[in-house]
Amino acid sequence: MYDVKSPKATEFIDNNEVLETLKYAENNKNNLELINKILEKAKLGNGLTHREASVLLACDIPEKNEEIFSLAKKIKQEYYGNRIVLFAPLYLSNYCVNGCVYCPYHAKNKHIPRKKMTQEEIKEEVIALQDMGHKRLALETGEDPVNNPIEYVLESIKTIYSIHNKNGAIRRVNVNIAATTVENYRKLKEAGIGTYILFQETYDKERYEKLHPTGPKHNYDYHTEAMDRAMEGGIDDVGMGVLFGLSTYKYEFAALLMHAQHLEARFGVGPHTISVPRIRKADDIDPNAFENGIDDETFAKIVACIRISVPYTGMIISTRESQKVRERVLELGISQISGGSKTSVGGYAHPESESEEETAQFDVEDRRTLDEIIKWLMELGYVPSFCTACYRAGRVGERFMEICKDKQIHNFCHPNALITLKEFLEDYASEETYKIGKELIESEIKKLESSQIVKEKTQEYLEKVEDGERDFRF
Repeated sequence: MYDVKSPKATEFIDNNEVLETLKYAENNKNNLELINKILEKAKLGNGLTHREASVLLACDIPEKNEEIFSLAKKIKQEYYGNRIVLFAPLYLSNYCVNGCVYCPYHAKNKHIPRKKMTQEEIKEEVIALQDMGHKRLALETGEDPVNNPIEYVLESIKTIYSIHNKNGAIRRVNVNIAATTVENYRKLKEAGIGTYILFQETYDKERYEKLHPTGPKHNYDYHTEAMDRAMEGGIDDVGMGVLFGLSTYKYEFAALLMHAQHLEARFGVGPHTISVPRIRKADDIDPNAFENGIDDETFAKIVACIRISVPYTGMIISTRESQKVRERVLELGISQISGGSKTSVGGYAHPESESEEETAQFDVEDRRTLDEIIKWLMELGYVPSFCTACYRAGRVGERFMEICKDKQIHNFCHPNALITLKEFLEDYASEETYKIGKELIESEIKKLESSQIVKEKTQEYLEKVEDGERDFRF
């Protein structure tokens, strides 16, 4: 039985409820009266249920689809404005005991070089990332209790935070590691992580178990209930996502929203972020072997419908996607992107090494440098942001959601975005990027919605950054 507040995975993601939702959506995909009613509710900016959202996703009325896209753009602007947060993944180790058939790190892959970075090698990677301009990392590692125990992850986090090269500093470490215990989540919280990220891969339990034939990840319930344990362990912010292409996108979409609703119902805080990766080629993985791939237009609609349905959540897209695809979905809901990314172990400090490509988790589509991506974003009218202020000021979890849902996050985020962009321009930008950024900041200061005091303080901080001082925030 479906129970949104149940701690059991098979009850808050009830298969029958998903199937009935898909049937309802299919039966009503041309029900103009119902679609209009759902859109009117969505315009209030308070989100939609999984069933309402599934009707919009299934809708095949062209003019209504255009309305869905337009509404997604409006809601994105109201909640997140024109800011885009930048981050980079950092792969510590590709040792893994799982048998995931869509990932080259699976245990049966005997020809992929296995590598685990030492703390000294992690320092080299972090310095390379700092020298690019990054301030926020997503820590990644395969699941291996011998090679990648929680103690290794905790030591690595401590190392990352300790490194300060020139004006560089990593101010937020998000962590994407395998489902673990409440005790280990408490340890991650104590280590000062930002968001705990875990992708479901697929919510279809039968499909999930076939795709994860061996290893601890085979346990669907334990994996799906990980966010509950993370919150029980004191972690304020969690990030979720599915790997589109493993099962039918309509099933994944409905279940993903059910998971978000579950977290809100049980803990009062929904997902801090939702990621939307699509399966990609990697080593011995052929994406064409999976029959549920989605085209770019469907992908764009999924992004738009998630934005409408969960308006408060940050939405993430990685360098898995091309420049063209990323540009399309930025306006529809995406608020965070990776840039200058390497998905290999040790790929930043030593990009020329043979293992750089051989140890990659997936092929990167957008291979531009961070400077090129910053320049591109600004030319599109976005404000690239390296802000980590909310996490460091304690505006996390329920407190962050209150501010975000009240659409007041602009008062903090926009000034902080401009200040961190100014840091990037002064320390890392090319001459052309610097010029574009300087003009953008001057234009954006005039449009600040904050109080006069905040405007004046922002201007003061920007001038101090130009004079060589760093790390100002509201």
